[in-house]
Amino acid sequence: MRNHDDILNIVSQWIQKAENDFKNAQHTLGMGADCPYDTICFHAQQGAEKYIKALLSSLSVDFPKVHDIGRLIHLLPDRVKFPITVAEQELMTSYAIITRYPGDEEPLARADAKRALSIARKVRLSVRKHLLIQRLSAKLKNHKH
Repeated sequence: MRNHDDILNIVSQWIQKAENDFKNAQHTLGMGADCPYDTICFHAQQGAEKYIKALLSSLSVDFPKVHDIGRLIHLLPDRVKFPITVAEQELMTSYAIITRYPGDEEPLARADAKRALSIARKVRLSVRKHLLIQRLSAKLKNHKH
């Protein structure tokens, strides 16, 4: 079992990687007419995925190396509620694949990119709240002793 400092370090690394994906997605959305919407959707998916992995790490829950948002959320304890629907989970998961490789999918539009970022923001906010609650709970527990 990992010690507290190791866990905090891993969680911090996941959050930093997630934040980099968010920065890329938000910056790219501001490009205007020449904007690669698939890149925004990819980075939004990656940011959401990495935030979920940060939360799993903080709870010492092992997870497989997958990009499946729903599968990762399913690994969380029942007490952890997530604000995204199964349809949103599936949509975000699809962006891990269809945005990387050529295929028969319709090109993604600005509305797709904005929706992906919106879903990713909900994940980000939810994880940050859970991490804050964990931190406060730990502090309260330490003050009781």
